[in-house]
Amino acid sequence: MSAFESLVRPALVRIAAPGDGYDPHGDRYWGTGFFIAPGWVLTCAHVVAKGGGAVWRGERAVGIVWEGGVTTGEVALASPRPSVPEQGLDTWDFPDLALVRVPDVQDVSCVRLSERMPVIAEPIQVSLHGWSRETGRLGIRDAVGEIHGVDGEALLLRGTQPVKGLSGGPVVDLNRAAVIGLNKGRGADEGAAVPITSLRRLHRARGGRLLSDVIREHDRHHLARYRSLSEDSDWTRAQIRHRPPAVTGLDPGRRIHLYGRLAELPPPGGPGDVLHLVDEVREQTVGLSVRPLLEDAPHTWREGVGLLQELHDPHQEPASDPSLNAVLVYAAGVARHVRERHGDSAAIRSLGAWVTDAAAGTPLVVRQTVAGLLGPGRRGGSRAVPDAGSRADVLIEIDSPRYGSLFPWRVKLLFDGHTIRPVDGNDVGVERDHLHETLREPLAKALALGDRGEHLAAVEALLPRELFDEPIDTWRLSPDDELFDERSLPLGQRRIVVIRDRARNERPPSPEWHKRWRTAGRGPLTAVPLRAETLGAGGDAHTARVRRETPRQAWVRLSEAEDGSVPVFCGRTGSGEGLKAMAAALAAGHPIALWRTGAHDHADCVDFHERAGRLLAGVGRAEVLHAPVLSLRKRVAADADVDPDGYDDFGPDPDTHAPTGAGEGPPAAPSEHAWASTLAVLFDPPDRPPREDPLQGPRMIGEEGW
Repeated sequence: MSAFESLVRPALVRIAAPGDGYDPHGDRYWGTGFFIAPGWVLTCAHVVAKGGGAVWRGERAVGIVWEGGVTTGEVALASPRPSVPEQGLDTWDFPDLALVRVPDVQDVSCVRLSERMPVIAEPIQVSLHGWSRETGRLGIRDAVGEIHGVDGEALLLRGTQPVKGLSGGPVVDLNRAAVIGLNKGRGADEGAAVPITSLRRLHRARGGRLLSDVIREHDRHHLARYRSLSEDSDWTRAQIRHRPPAVTGLDPGRRIHLYGRLAELPPPGGPGDVLHLVDEVREQTVGLSVRPLLEDAPHTWREGVGLLQELHDPHQEPASDPSLNAVLVYAAGVARHVRERHGDSAAIRSLGAWVTDAAAGTPLVVRQTVAGLLGPGRRGGSRAVPDAGSRADVLIEIDSPRYGSLFPWRVKLLFDGHTIRPVDGNDVGVERDHLHETLREPLAKALALGDRGEHLAAVEALLPRELFDEPIDTWRLSPDDELFDERSLPLGQRRIVVIRDRARNERPPSPEWHKRWRTAGRGPLTAVPLRAETLGAGGDAHTARVRRETPRQAWVRLSEAEDGSVPVFCGRTGSGEGLKAMAAALAAGHPIALWRTGAHDHADCVDFHERAGRLLAGVGRAEVLHAPVLSLRKRVAADADVDPDGYDDFGPDPDTHAPTGAGEGPPAAPSEHAWASTLAVLFDPPDRPPREDPLQGPRMIGEEGW
């Protein structure tokens, strides 16, 4: 029997159809869950799915039975979940999590959640808990086993397997005294558990921001229990008793005090805020500037602490604890970050005072860094750096098909313009029509990792030329047409989106490419036609046939174009004559080009070229181009919201629509920004890396990840 049974059982929940009470036969029993904060139960999505459409419509259709009584709850967050409530799902892929709101249960015992993925250098001893009727009568079952590995997103269990009914129950690390997973299912020889860190996936669900509030309530609950004068056992003291002697970093008592103070602060804006601080702290405290091969996606300040636990620095004296030093510097950095964005508060001062006291026994350089961060001024410490923008940009790599018409793809983070880390990918590939849908979730994850505060990651699409007309700037992170928020807006209306050429980035940059990029950086920029056409001999503008340039003629003309020239085309470049002309421009070394990805009748080509020329002349040099293009894309979308007859979603516009009885009036004038509709931008410096970092590790194969 697990040593933690007395801690787990008060938090354990039997999930069933509403109103089943304490039915010993469990005829309406669905599975297991557990309280993670007052008023909140965590379980597997496939457990609550047994309640059908009422559950997915958000009704209070989930029966909850625990030591303290019987009530009902409603699913607040779940992943996956059916798009149509009544249809359900055939399979329940990872993360297979559901967060159930139980608002009338506040005085309850809750489990302690780990804030990091377990490191499985050797098997981890765990206990499994839940309700089951495997023996014929419904009751609580406990078992002890071990986690011996990871397969994709699953923690692999052996030594014991979850019996039927334990799905959704907690998996407890017996050495760390914390819940590290949920029972999911069993196979022929081993069981599978969902890592507790998969909770991060719920942040990306609709309404996922409430998860930060739940985790803060979790930490407040455990700090209150640790401070309590009750004789009941609590998780923090259990962690103190079971802490291995060799473990470094904050002891459990100080850690819950830190988490409780972090819980009083506004949450981070996204994973990039947390990871940017973690990156800085790693380099400041132990000199580690190399980032992990796989990026976590933390959404709470406490998770940053988990990423810094058990750091080792072979160059520090044995008496120093690099993990403790790093956590304290990180906590001071959080206080500075929150103060800069939200102003001073009692919660920030409380955190600062605690960090100062906790750092009293650390080396002088740590105390100086902490004092600098907590003191006046924008940033503290001797390693302070200016606010340099987003944490990373996002690189979408798509290859030409290898198997039929399937396009292999990868999504990566690009740090400092040269360091690459993978996020997701599929080397088998998908059909072109499914690229947007397939890349939506990986792209959302990568952007969350790259964004920092108000600084948004740029998107660089490294594409084969046949995909140059793929409108990636119109892709959205949310499939919901009705919800108007930052996820439903097209990418190109919020952030920089540019195209780069896959083919030439696979070779060393040519001298022409370097020269063109250098002169584009100096400016000025001028427009030059991507394609030039001349009249046939003996004709005039009305009777002669048009003679198009050959690709070689285009290459000669574009090679001899003045420094700072930017090829411009009012049609598509992913096929036909536009594709040939784009190939000539790229061979001539041009790093920037403008064209249209949509279908047009070309009646306004003269206007397009004139306005593109004015745009380029106005920006002057390459690095200034992004902001005007971003503004144009916003204005094009805003103009499209008003119908030509003067009506929009709010009724007639008195300035453009004639009053009743006054006739139809003159037709609406075309928008002054219409020329930029479907505008695409090639922005392809020769010094941006397209390939994997040598330290990246194995590539992704198929849908199974690594």
